[in-house]
Amino acid sequence: MGALAKGLKPGLYAITDARLTPDDRLVSCVEAALRGGAVLVQYRDKSASARERLRQATELQAVCRNAGVPLIINDDPELARRVGAAGAHLGQRDGSLAEARRLLGEDAILGATCHARLDLAHQAVAQGADYLAFGRFHRSATKPEAPAAPRSVLTHARHLGRPITAIGGITLANARPLIEAGADLLAVVGGLFGGTPEQIEATARAFQQLFTEHHPSCLSQSTGAQP
Repeated sequence: MGALAKGLKPGLYAITDARLTPDDRLVSCVEAALRGGAVLVQYRDKSASARERLRQATELQAVCRNAGVPLIINDDPELARRVGAAGAHLGQRDGSLAEARRLLGEDAILGATCHARLDLAHQAVAQGADYLAFGRFHRSATKPEAPAAPRSVLTHARHLGRPITAIGGITLANARPLIEAGADLLAVVGGLFGGTPEQIEATARAFQQLFTEHHPSCLSQSTGAQP
């Protein structure tokens, strides 16, 4: 697959969840997603203690490093710095991208939540975001209060020159139109996790196959490879 900024690749962005990836299954679930081809992992747990979060993030960083896949820490640049993660993802109320950049350095991957608003995306780019996250696109158990977003925002955001992430209720059944609308990454929680490691791996592979078949960079590579 074609590379995006800072080594990011189009594909599945696996996001952990305290309920679907509990402590005793966290590592095995993420390992399964990585075996299935996930290109980016985010550690997200707003309920664990600071000590537990440090331990879990440290374990995931080791797993992701061994797999050659970046680990992103949700809402906590300082934790990302402590465990040596690739970067952090910040929501609109989670601090400054500029401060995160100063803390983590120029090589860090910083993502920004933009909901359905291109003005927030413009601000995020100006503040140094490396990828832009839009959504929710479908009903989401993880963030039920998030405002709905139209698929067209993915297309309109292409001119900003940053990888585009779609999030919110994404499953194998509804993923293809998001890729075709312009998503480079699909951030998936419930549509990936919750089953056995074998099921998680198979689902991750199926998401990656959708990118192979429908993402422009993959299609251009396929066309270019033809005699």
